[in-house]
Amino acid sequence: MANEAKPCPCDIGHRMEYGGMGHEVQVEHIRAYVTRPPADTSRAVIVVQDIFGWELPNTRYMADLIAGNGYTTIVPDFFVGKEPWSPSRDRSNFLEWLKSRDARKVDKEVAAVLHYLKQQCGAQRIGIVGFCWGGIVVHHVMTKYPEIRAGVSVYGIIKDSEDVYDLKNPTLFIFAENDFVIPLEQVSLLTQKLKEHCKVEYQVKTFTGQTHGFVHRKREDCQLADKPYIDEARRNLVEWLHKYI
Repeated sequence: MANEAKPCPCDIGHRMEYGGMGHEVQVEHIRAYVTRPPADTSRAVIVVQDIFGWELPNTRYMADLIAGNGYTTIVPDFFVGKEPWSPSRDRSNFLEWLKSRDARKVDKEVAAVLHYLKQQCGAQRIGIVGFCWGGIVVHHVMTKYPEIRAGVSVYGIIKDSEDVYDLKNPTLFIFAENDFVIPLEQVSLLTQKLKEHCKVEYQVKTFTGQTHGFVHRKREDCQLADKPYIDEARRNLVEWLHKYI
């Protein structure tokens, strides 16, 4: 689910077999997965889950990838103990499931994570990356928190609302051309509205031929033609963080 205007469950794609390089911690009222970079740093990145939850190996893999580039990363349980979506569930129940997992009602959790990063990890410069449901969280956060220096929203979009285009700091939006959840018309509208209202740096980038979930849930070897796009999107993500954090 990466589109408030068309909420529906996305497919889990390829679930990685990945153990992770980090460890789990308690951050006030929520659990979180934390990975430290090879060398001490004052830079940190919040990595926000998709509908399949904070324990999805693919999301932890992305957090570890970012950590390897010089950031303390944290994947908080933004569902606060509620069960994630499961592909085996009846899709007709998705809207009911989603009601208690509003991507724009995470301010308490964001505040807890920011406090933890500053007090326990020595973070002074913080960014945020989110996938699918987490991409909506990023869009929301980047309109409210000037202290978060950079955001990357990966196939996540908030429905048309005039209060979501005044971004506080540079934000990169990554989309897939063949995303059944987010039609290109909505990407075009987002681009137009940002051009009209946004006063900071932003970029909206759509990847040709790709589908929802391609950056973090698609196996790089599933189709040889897709690998360059996956690599480029991940590289763009890290480069954006390097540039603005």
